Amino acid sequence: MLLGEDRKEQRRHRDVAADSRRHEHDGRPSDGEESEGSGGRPDEAHSAFTPPLGVPLPPVPPESEHPTSEFALPEGFRPPAQEPAGSAFSEPGELRPSDVGQFTPASGIPVPGLAARRNAPWQDRMRSMVRLPLAERPAPPERRARGEEEAPVPVPRVLDLTLRIGELLLAGGEGAEDVEAAMFGISHAYGLDRCEPTVTFTLISVTHQPSLVDDPVTLSRTVRRRGTDYTRLGAVYRLVADITSETDHLSLEESYRRLADIRRNRHPYSKNALTLASGVLAGAAATLVGGGATVFILAAIGAMLGDRLAWFASGRGLPEFYQFVAAAMPPAAMGVAVVLIHHPLLDNVREGAVVTGGLFALIPGRALVAAVHDGLTGFYITASARLLEVVYLVVGIVCGVLTILYIGDQVGGDFPPVDVFRVERPATQLMAAVLLALAFTVLLQQERSTIVWATVNGGVAWLVYGALADTADFDPVFATVVAAGLVGLFGQLMSRYQWESALPYVTAAIGPLLPGSVTYYGLLDIAQGNLNGGLTNLSTAVALALAIAIGVNLGGELARLFISSPGIETPLPGRRAAKRTRGF
Repeated sequence: MLLGEDRKEQRRHRDVAADSRRHEHDGRPSDGEESEGSGGRPDEAHSAFTPPLGVPLPPVPPESEHPTSEFALPEGFRPPAQEPAGSAFSEPGELRPSDVGQFTPASGIPVPGLAARRNAPWQDRMRSMVRLPLAERPAPPERRARGEEEAPVPVPRVLDLTLRIGELLLAGGEGAEDVEAAMFGISHAYGLDRCEPTVTFTLISVTHQPSLVDDPVTLSRTVRRRGTDYTRLGAVYRLVADITSETDHLSLEESYRRLADIRRNRHPYSKNALTLASGVLAGAAATLVGGGATVFILAAIGAMLGDRLAWFASGRGLPEFYQFVAAAMPPAAMGVAVVLIHHPLLDNVREGAVVTGGLFALIPGRALVAAVHDGLTGFYITASARLLEVVYLVVGIVCGVLTILYIGDQVGGDFPPVDVFRVERPATQLMAAVLLALAFTVLLQQERSTIVWATVNGGVAWLVYGALADTADFDPVFATVVAAGLVGLFGQLMSRYQWESALPYVTAAIGPLLPGSVTYYGLLDIAQGNLNGGLTNLSTAVALALAIAIGVNLGGELARLFISSPGIETPLPGRRAAKRTRGF
């Protein structure tokens, strides 16, 4: 209340109180009749806010001098500019650097460096966001459903598309991290900014919560069948790249149509072509470990018979474990036949090379690399399941080979002792390594554009391994890590250049490094009763396999850490590492 108004109100109350006292107590006349010598009003009639008699009231200040209340800002202080009034749920205006840390916008805090990553592959962009806290993730693009700005986002359909694409990636052998990044990128591209994908070995799910007060929507899908088709995997990668692109406008209906075309496409190679490729692979592997032309033919025949037997078991609905048992028996039987049949053409044939060549196509190197990659990136449940799958497949191979070797030993087969393999024909074995990688690309159903690069990568891997392990006398495990690291590095470089998955450039290239001969010798020792020697060789095979997986993963991480993608001038900030424990 203004000071002038207070003074007027006080004077009015004082006059009213004085008149009342005159009439009720003293019978004095009203105002104007009181004599000058009356002595004034009694003490009890004085107000605490009434000045004593004889003290003049202060002058009433003009009202313009006090236009505000006591909570007004002091004179000379400039208040901050006020933002226009709006809804509490509307997005804030432009974020100034001084405002960072004072509040968290509803749409998330822009992540430094993401603007520079727009030209990066979707794997790099999505890995940077998927591990950020929910409040720190950048807002989804303004367009909704890719060209349907006015229509609401069909949440169930977007989540269904996300799950279907994630299922194809996981079934094709992709790592859990890339599957999760793809699922997050698809949902984020279609405007769902509160999505959390979850990937395990057989179950994938995605949860979307529209806001903090709305009920979440969760969909899940079970991956029951797996198939190796890198042509389909490359098509899915291109679809995800188009969906997550900030320049293309791919509608939801167009994405469904392209996904349906991908699922309907036939494999590029028939079963007969796959059987022939398995034979060529076995022959090349047998030549790689010291075999000749006869060994090449015998190993190829054993591998093709094993492949056909595995197809027969698969058609009858037998589990994959029994398929591997069946596929491992014909190569081992060819090796036992070489020992039992005394023929001049077979005098200089090494039965170990025959069996080793047949086992190369069965060793689950792809599953082992994926398992180690998932473990190193923090997906321990999926990594454990993949490793358990590898164990079951290896046990199936062991059962098939041991059964045949035990039968051959019982019928009088004279197996020679285990010998140490050394490189004797570098040029021939290098050509065998290249042929082995080429056959692997056919078995993996790769696109023709990736076959040449994967084949060259496999030849380089064997050349590096031979130079380190056999020429420079390095430990085979160390040589395997270095060779596999170069394979992973080259695969990541090619995947960034082609904007595709790194698996087609990596999986076939590690074929020459697989520990086929050590695996055979370990099984032979066990069949002959030399348990200690067998376990030692099998432990060496496990160490070599893990060295391959770790080397491939390390090469890929080095490529992501130090090498930027085409079209990006600034270095790319890496994704947040998985942090589970510190070891205590």
